[in-house]
Amino acid sequence: MKFFIDTANLEQIKEAQDLGILDGVTTNPSLMAKEGITGRDNILKHYVAICNIVDGDVSAEVIATDYEGMVREGEELAGLHEQIVVKVPMIKDGIKAIKYFTDQGIRTNCTLVFSSGQALLAAKAGATYVSPFIGRLDDISTDGLNLIAEIRMIYDNYGFDTEILAASVRHTMHVIDCAKLGADVMTGPLSSILGLLKHPLTDIGLAQFLADYKKGN
Repeated sequence: MKFFIDTANLEQIKEAQDLGILDGVTTNPSLMAKEGITGRDNILKHYVAICNIVDGDVSAEVIATDYEGMVREGEELAGLHEQIVVKVPMIKDGIKAIKYFTDQGIRTNCTLVFSSGQALLAAKAGATYVSPFIGRLDDISTDGLNLIAEIRMIYDNYGFDTEILAASVRHTMHVIDCAKLGADVMTGPLSSILGLLKHPLTDIGLAQFLADYKKGN
């Protein structure tokens, strides 16, 4: 399972990268704004800064919602750095744009996916990644994890190469559950990754080992 971090915060990205298990980064206009990154030029520079920190894929989102605009923006984003994956919304023109990018050899991440039918269309268009938003489904009392299971079954049935990128991951158990269901990638806050380190018996055991060592020295 690949681990992506969902943020535009460079310090958090560096911390995850230094941990040695980071495979990529996802971000969006809202996360950029949260870090005070506004304006097209500043956003583009920030994407490059992220690429210079991590070794893996960096999803960069188009703002346009029309086909021509998405193609224009996507080509600009893809030209920024070889690690850039163009993030395209799950809408009619988005599917058309994904097919265009696929034919041009530009990698894509189909975002804002909330149904298995949408995921099927994204795979048919050749998306590199599909991003079902499990946390947002949970927010409206819908089982986001069930969507991961449905997409996994459909992709396995037909041998689609599109990777399932479990997005809107909110906490550590989301990570574990997505891993059980066979999601190819998870993306979430740094806390959801660091939470995997924690177990009270580890803390108790380590404290005991250190106490015993000190007794003998």
